Amino acid sequence: MVQSTPATLSAPRLATLVEGFDRSPAYVGLADALRELIGDGRIAYGTRLPSERDLTEALGVSRTTVTRAYARLRDSAYAEARQGSGTFTRLPGGRTRALDRALWPSDVGSGVIDLVCAAATAPPGVGGLYAEAAAELPAHLGGHGYFPAGMPALQTAIAATYDARGLPTDPDQVIVTPGALAATAVIGTALAGPRDRVLIESPTYPNAVQALRSGGGRLATIALDPSGWDLEAIGAAVARHRPRLVHVMPDFHNPTGLVMSEADRSAYARLLAEHDATAVVDEAHHLLRLDGDPAAEARRPFASYSADAICVGSASKSVWGGLRLGWIRAPHVLVDRLTRARVGLDLGAPVLEQLVLARLLAGPVDDVLATQRARLREQRDALVGALRERLPDWSFTVPAGGMALWCHLPVPGATALSTEAERHGVLLAPGPSFAPEGGLDRYVRLPYAAATSELVEAVDRIAAAWAVVNSGRGGSPAPTSGSDPVLVA
Repeated sequence: MVQSTPATLSAPRLATLVEGFDRSPAYVGLADALRELIGDGRIAYGTRLPSERDLTEALGVSRTTVTRAYARLRDSAYAEARQGSGTFTRLPGGRTRALDRALWPSDVGSGVIDLVCAAATAPPGVGGLYAEAAAELPAHLGGHGYFPAGMPALQTAIAATYDARGLPTDPDQVIVTPGALAATAVIGTALAGPRDRVLIESPTYPNAVQALRSGGGRLATIALDPSGWDLEAIGAAVARHRPRLVHVMPDFHNPTGLVMSEADRSAYARLLAEHDATAVVDEAHHLLRLDGDPAAEARRPFASYSADAICVGSASKSVWGGLRLGWIRAPHVLVDRLTRARVGLDLGAPVLEQLVLARLLAGPVDDVLATQRARLREQRDALVGALRERLPDWSFTVPAGGMALWCHLPVPGATALSTEAERHGVLLAPGPSFAPEGGLDRYVRLPYAAATSELVEAVDRIAAAWAVVNSGRGGSPAPTSGSDPVLVA
């Protein structure tokens, strides 16, 4: 098997990266600066660091300072020494447990609280819908069961939801898929080939990044300001990259919880039209408004301003993760192309689940969503209260909807915290998991999909873990039951 050559970082380059590090004492400041660079991805995993002698000369410090800083990195599992080869960067728990800790599901052990997967249990009424759909299923067994664009009744029901939001939609504009990620992969496969650029927000939902790469498109990022969308910066990025697709989450953005204003939706759509770029509008969370706001309730879909926009919807977030159905709402001119790409991936979503969702949308959807929202609201408020009491130096904006808080830490350390928190029985997704090009090690996403008692207990454990990280006494990661990363949903 061919072994790849590890990346090497020169001493002058590293000196530039750590410029201004705290020198009281110098070895601690240098180690902390290196941990931040490694943790947020600016120094890649597996990179060979400069020799102690070269770095000593580049920084103008004593050899002892560099020796002790490297030792501190190794002790905290951010570096390892390889005899005869040098010192190489690593991350607590290994590559798969760090920045992209997250693309595949795995079970958690007894007593472990999972705050990575933002997915709630099914609300009351869903079980009854499955029973009704199962009773209806025999009537469909005489057919082949393949519906590449979706069962007509479900297409009609989904189209009606767009009509109700002020976006007229024909049923044949809807393509039903096994989840929103499958929908996003269909779009990436159909519309973004190896020569095409795809712009994505940072931070963003990491699994969407992988899905958009399905057709080989080259990704570039747009930084999302903590207070919202900087249209001037976005315009500059679109003009520079000339993208084919631009991925946008205007409603309860994952992970930040931001909501795009009506004026920004209109301006953003005009900007994309000027550069012949197509918006891929991820609306997986738009039904999860937790706080009443008449102006927000009346906010029009992004696609109302952009005739070329492609919408992605999902039942998994608003209803239940086990209801693995998503959909695409596309302009008529793209439907055939998207359907052909979809057939290359699979031939249709399961009939039973489509019957369930069609029944839900035609009947008790408002009651089911009201129950789901009430539960999430209670859990959000419990998490907010616990954080303010136990971690008052963390900052966040309470989102009006969605499923998670995006917390800003007073100092970098989200990656180290996620490892230490696991030792305390909590699984966390650190900010770098949501940063396609690295960074965001001062952020952590905390979903409030778990029960109130679990969330309060989780905050107690996180506070204890954060105290360890801040004291510099964080050890190596605790053994786990398997090597697979956990699901970021």
